[in-house]
Amino acid sequence: MKTLPIIELERLILRPFSLDDTKVVQELAGDIYVAEMTLNIPHPYDDGVAKEWIETHADDFNEGRLLTLAVVHKEDDDVIGAISIGINKKFDHGELAYWIGKKYKNNGYCTEAAKGIVKYAFEELKLNRIFARHLGKNPASGKVMEKIGMRYEGLLRQHAKKWGVYEDLMYYGLLKDEYDSEKI
Repeated sequence: MKTLPIIELERLILRPFSLDDTKVVQELAGDIYVAEMTLNIPHPYDDGVAKEWIETHADDFNEGRLLTLAVVHKEDDDVIGAISIGINKKFDHGELAYWIGKKYKNNGYCTEAAKGIVKYAFEELKLNRIFARHLGKNPASGKVMEKIGMRYEGLLRQHAKKWGVYEDLMYYGLLKDEYDSEKI
């Protein structure tokens, strides 16, 4: 059984979620602002959903499917969000996904966390490509992708349906040979 990693960054620690985090996950992810700007977070965020989600993380990582970590502020040890890499070993690529609680936005935390997990994905998981997508109505997420060196790759018009509305998806990608941990 593999151990989920702990990634130390300048202001943040990316660490495995524990069941002690369920209340804060429900509070942060359950905020309509977070749910509205992500593709798969439900609203309302019912009791028990955070526990069920956290309980999947170890098996997902051990089976090589997904690495999901809590984004934790070093100074006060608060969970402020989540970040993940969906892993496809057949093609050596991964899908980056993240969310940060509304009260923590506009502080560069998402960019810092994304840099940390991308470095881990290229250097430890040995992936060749990282891609990410965001809803067209969430350009701030695209700015994070650009700040970590990802390139805009295209728009899939009305590709997803969220709460009864068709949404555009914007795709970004980064190849290992384009990645330079010193630059991002």
